[in-house]
Amino acid sequence: MTTTTEPKTDRAADCEVHCVHPEAVKRVEAGLPDDALIQRATTLTKVVSDPTRLRILSALAMEELCVCDLAVIAGINESTMSHQLRHLRALGLVTFKKVGRIAYYRLANDHTTRLIADMLAHARVM
Repeated sequence: MTTTTEPKTDRAADCEVHCVHPEAVKRVEAGLPDDALIQRATTLTKVVSDPTRLRILSALAMEELCVCDLAVIAGINESTMSHQLRHLRALGLVTFKKVGRIAYYRLANDHTTRLIADMLAHARVM
């Protein structure tokens, strides 16, 4: 015999009556980002939700590193690291410079630095 239980829900957080505030809805709808921006932001969150990619971005928030160093830090091989970095470059999260035959990566801009810092800060207080 198998028994199941309903998942517990926090009903105190639900409205007890159905009511819509048309002016509030209108204000918020007018200020929402367009669908294209929502799609790009969703793509961004999917990319940084990968633990390996977040580890890479966190490392690059500390300092510029070469592909080989990043591979060791992330615990993956260099080929896989290059693949991950291609994803991050495609979204404009990282950039690189070549010094001889070595590619050094860094975060692309201050927006990326703040994004990573804010995500980790929020995770610390969850």
